[in-house]
Amino acid sequence: MPEHTLAWRGPFSSAEANILHAEAFDTRVFSDQEWDWVAQVERYSMGWVTARSADGALVGFVNVIWDGLVHAWIQDVMVAASARHQQVGVQLVHAARDQCREAGCEWLHVDFDDELSNFYIDACGF
Repeated sequence: MPEHTLAWRGPFSSAEANILHAEAFDTRVFSDQEWDWVAQVERYSMGWVTARSADGALVGFVNVIWDGLVHAWIQDVMVAASARHQQVGVQLVHAARDQCREAGCEWLHVDFDDELSNFYIDACGF
């Protein structure tokens, strides 16, 4: 299984995030002007976790939004097709959870569709 490097508030470009988002959610690639991920997370997020492959490619991302005190939310768990089925998504969520605890959050929430129950409940422990 290939190794991936995780980083809390790891650097990334909006172009990278837009490409990953399109692949993860089967949508078109938005331009940086349409969706400036960097500005968005820097302004509204508690933090985020990036996953990079050995060659430096962004292969995973999760955003953590919060109320500024004790509640945080998992948003936009994204994993590139090349990194799926390697526990990258679980590692992203666990890293986000650990950072939320460290920041003093008492609650970590996530909304998901029923077909993702195995991932969020069984694999990630929600």
